[in-house]
Amino acid sequence: MARRDTKSLRTAGISCIVGAAATTLGGVVVQGIVQPVTTVSDHRWSYPWSSGALVPISLLWASLHLLVFVGLLGFARSGLAGPSRSARLGATLALVGTALLFVGELASILIRDQRTDDTGAVIVAGIFGIASLLTAAGFLAAGIATLRARLWRGWRRFTPLSAGIATCVLLGLDSTTKALPTGVAIYGLCLLALGVALYTQPTPEPDERPVLAVQEQAA
Repeated sequence: MARRDTKSLRTAGISCIVGAAATTLGGVVVQGIVQPVTTVSDHRWSYPWSSGALVPISLLWASLHLLVFVGLLGFARSGLAGPSRSARLGATLALVGTALLFVGELASILIRDQRTDDTGAVIVAGIFGIASLLTAAGFLAAGIATLRARLWRGWRRFTPLSAGIATCVLLGLDSTTKALPTGVAIYGLCLLALGVALYTQPTPEPDERPVLAVQEQAA
């Protein structure tokens, strides 16, 4: 792979790291600081934020999804999940799911004053649900393909699959679940690991088996 391509993949890794780290921090802050002191009803879509505060918060979350999207695009381009159809499909689904998360954040601004059972809120919740489902399926498929391809070794090859498992956890947490921020933080940590893996090893690791075979023959 050309040096320029390697550099672009490392840049994508940095994008994923920044977006994922901020996602993790955001989940921790909401769970540990914002939720315990909020006076907003958990039947409001904006919970635990006020209607006015949700606007910049949603824009912030949208920007983080965009950073993660760039990172996932780099992972898809790297070929580290292998050349299989499941690898390509998995990466595509994860990208589409992440893009829908971006759409959901922007749509949240439009229905920030609604209750969670209002029509608009139900539609936006559906967007987030579909986004999470596609992301989970994509990461699981790409994660299994990555394990089979063995182009990453060690802890790195488990990172896409871990992101898929974390997203599956999010599927069991709806927008009013008070443990949702913790799930988001765990999801962010798994994405952070994927970003670090891509940055530190953006190309397939060299196969050491031929070298070992030569050494054994020489011995």
